[in-house]
Order: sequence, then structure tokens, then C-alpha cells
Amino acid sequence: MPFVWIVEISHMTALAATQDSPLRPVANALHGHQNIALWLLLGPPLAWFVVFYLLPLFALLGQSVLTFDEFSMTVTNELSFDNFRTIITEPVNFDIFWRTFSMGVAVTIACTILGYPLAYYMARYAGGRTKGLMYVGVMLPMWASYIVKAYAWTVILSKEGVANWLVGGLGLTSVLDTLLAIPWIGGNTLSTSNIGRFLVFVYMWLPFMILPIQASLERIAPNLLLASGDLGATRTRTFFRVTLPLSAPGIAAGSIFTFCLTFGDYIIPTLVGPSGDFLGAVVYKYQGAVGNMPLAAALTLIPVLVVSAWLWLAKKLGAFDAL
Repeated sequence: MPFVWIVEISHMTALAATQDSPLRPVANALHGHQNIALWLLLGPPLAWFVVFYLLPLFALLGQSVLTFDEFSMTVTNELSFDNFRTIITEPVNFDIFWRTFSMGVAVTIACTILGYPLAYYMARYAGGRTKGLMYVGVMLPMWASYIVKAYAWTVILSKEGVANWLVGGLGLTSVLDTLLAIPWIGGNTLSTSNIGRFLVFVYMWLPFMILPIQASLERIAPNLLLASGDLGATRTRTFFRVTLPLSAPGIAAGSIFTFCLTFGDYIIPTLVGPSGDFLGAVVYKYQGAVGNMPLAAALTLIPVLVVSAWLWLAKKLGAFDAL
């Protein structure tokens, strides 16, 4: 990509040099100095990345080894690893991590199962206006505010909400009551159960799974599918031996979004579902209500490590090629 930019800059400078343009002095200065032109282009985004991404991350790492004085409720500069020791030794932290991690995995699996058929149809069968309408349909929920959608789901899933009305109309109230009676995933109502929380997460992040899978399916050469058929494979065998493996990078790319967004979210777990902290909500509580910034920073490193491991695995699967 930088090489293309250099070529473009050279073309622009050459064009400017042949015309009576105010840019002619700049073009003359950059002519023959492609490295300078490249750094002029890359400098601002790199500076932004360093200042607003890397430096806060290192500042967060530095905060995690400071000490919080519980008597004065202030942060001191005494260096200590007590925050990490607290995270490891307190069983409640493991419960919070497991609750958050399992929800992230469940949402990712559900989005894959729901999103793959739609992405497959968009890539293989839909065309022209139909594909355009499907793109709009997939992305339309993303145009609305995230907070508004989360609050709307609290109303939809409430005891007097649309979801319960629809379930009652279909005669499935007994089925819903049975599901809500299951420990851990159930609750008094959909809005106070893990089932409801799971539904909201899937609704929010499903488009982020569909689009990468659709992009990866679009890149599969039709000749490969024709060759599989010519060699005697049925459509089912071709799908499982050719299409599905070649679209795995798209699934991995989508999982980056669905898992990472679920793992770090704190608004949905706060608004929907039973009591019981998620990792993002705990970080917010320690940072905002308690003021224990060192412990909040140490907790924040957990999703950083988990997401880094996830990204490494996704890279091994070629997920970034599908982005």
C-alpha cells in the first residue's frame, strides 16, 4: 500500500510540476524524495496511533502496579503487584471471568450459526437489487444508537413486553417458563435472565459476523466448486470439504468482533439480565464508583490478554485476510 501511495504522489507531483499550480514548489521539493513523501503521509496517523492508543495502554499498565489506600481512598505511587494477586486469589474474580468468557463464546457460536446461511445466500444466490437490499437489512440496525437499542430491548423483553406477548400468542408460554426455570440461564423474566442477555448480545453483534463471512465466500473462486463437482463430489460434500474450510477465515474474522465486543461490553450486562457482574461492569465499578483505578487497570489487562490470544489464533487461521 505505501508503494501505491508513493506512485500516486509521484504522479501528482509530476502533474503539478507541469502546470502553473500553487503546489509546484511542493512538487519540486518532493520530487525524487519519495521517503519524505511517505513519512508525510504516514506521520499523522502514526502519531495519532501512538498518542491515543499506545500511550494510554502503557499508562494503563503503569496504573495497574500502583497502590490504592483504602483508608484515604487515594492512589499512592507505591509499586506493588497486589492487584494481580487479588485478581488471582479471589474466587469471585474467576466467576466473573468465566461468566463473561462463556457468554462471549456462546454469542460467537450463535452468531456463526445464524449468520452463515444468510452470508452464504448473499454471496452465492442473491444478486443485484436483492443483494443491495440484504446489505441494507444487515447494516440497518447499526445505524441506530447502541444505547437506544439496548434500552429498547429492556422494554421488549419485560414481562409486559412484545416478546412475552408474541410467545403467548404462539402458545409457547409453557416452553418459555420451562426455559426460564433452568438454573443459570433462566430468571423471573426474559429481561432479567441470561437468555434475554444472550438474545440482546446476538442481535447487537450479528451484522459483524455476517459481513466478514460474506466477504470470504465472495472470494472463493467458482472454478473450485465446479472442479469439486466434476470430480464427483455432491453439493453437500463440496460444501463441507471446499466451501466451509475456505470460508473459515471469514468466521474467524467475525468472531474477533463478536467475541471481543461481548467480552468488553458493560452496558448490556448492566441493563439486561440477572445480577452478577461482567468484567466490563466490574472495571467500571472500580474505576467510577470506588475510585480504585489500579485494580480497575489490572482487571482491564485480562481482556487485553484474552483478546490478544484470540487475535493471535485468528491470525493463524488467516482471519485478517478476510477483513
